[in-house]
Amino acid sequence: MGIGSPLDILNCVEVGVDVFDSCFPTRNARHNELYTHTGKINVENKQYHDDLKPLDADCTCHTCIHHTRSYLHHLAKTKEVTGQRLNTIHNMHFILNLMKDVRAAIQENRFCQFKKEFVEAYMK
Repeated sequence: MGIGSPLDILNCVEVGVDVFDSCFPTRNARHNELYTHTGKINVENKQYHDDLKPLDADCTCHTCIHHTRSYLHHLAKTKEVTGQRLNTIHNMHFILNLMKDVRAAIQENRFCQFKKEFVEAYMK
């Protein structure tokens, strides 16, 4: 389908799409583009060289709990395959949790509000 970014997913859900099959999150992860609750980041960028924060403070995946942005930056710069795996773990966890939150918002009849709040935070 080619749909895989968090914003694309929310837009598709809004018009009734409920099945997704995309390599987008994993492909982006292999190219160091990672989703966070405050937008996407590229850990290869220099600003993450000394950044000791977790990738996403609101994420409970293995990558965010055990590794810093600085370490992920190092893995990206050295082209270490471990970085691609940790990035993929994070992006997949992020998307799966996004969909869990989307389902809950739909069931609670608050999808529009959920989408608005998510987009506002993501686009910061």
